Amino acid sequence: MKDSVVKDRLILALDVPTTAEARKLVATLRDHVGMFKVGSQLFTAGGPDFVRELVGSGARVFLDLKFHDIPNTVAAASVAASRLGVSILNLHALGGSEMMRRTAAAVSETAEREGLARPAIIAVTVLTSADASTLAEVGIAPDPQARAVALARLADDCGLDGVVASPHEIRPLRAAIARRDFLIVTPGVRPQSATRDDQKRVMTPGEATRAGADYLVIGRAIINQPDPVRAAQRILDEMEAASRSADSPRETTA
Repeated sequence: MKDSVVKDRLILALDVPTTAEARKLVATLRDHVGMFKVGSQLFTAGGPDFVRELVGSGARVFLDLKFHDIPNTVAAASVAASRLGVSILNLHALGGSEMMRRTAAAVSETAEREGLARPAIIAVTVLTSADASTLAEVGIAPDPQARAVALARLADDCGLDGVVASPHEIRPLRAAIARRDFLIVTPGVRPQSATRDDQKRVMTPGEATRAGADYLVIGRAIINQPDPVRAAQRILDEMEAASRSADSPRETTA
């Protein structure tokens, strides 16, 4: 098992269709990653009971449902997620400031009133599967980096704890956001030997670590390998080397 500081920065995406597969991965990899991501596919299959099961087993969970709805609905859904005991939950920054402010306030008030651990609330900026042409298709100015920075600033102003962003936006975000504890959770991370799949704006684990990511979210590059433990350890080796390099701007987790 690797240095716990580095291990805690690796989030395994449980992007599998059944809870049986997810349980097997958790049992195999819980000593090699710091957190497990439950996204739309697995949550639809296993529901909140599976999230409770993970949390009850001592696992940390990033609930990746990307809430995007009217402010009252997103705030209520986020409160329900916080009661599951998740460590991180997310919503779409494109939902706007009222949605983000009301969610942050509702989750904080509920956590204080009910004696719950408050999860970190982070905003999705621009999906790593999107590029300039994708943004143009939906009528958004086709500059992913500029859009990500603008949405991150809005999330910061609304009291959120951080963002989900492509590794290519990490350095611009660090320059734009003054808060040192502002979290950057980074999907779109692929080892050099891995395929990009549907990701367009990607970096290697070492590059993303050196750029200043707090957490790396990696799924297929680990779970689709013949030996997932070995694949995870190789990624941890790369992250550890990058975090110790002289040009790494962030030496520890947030």
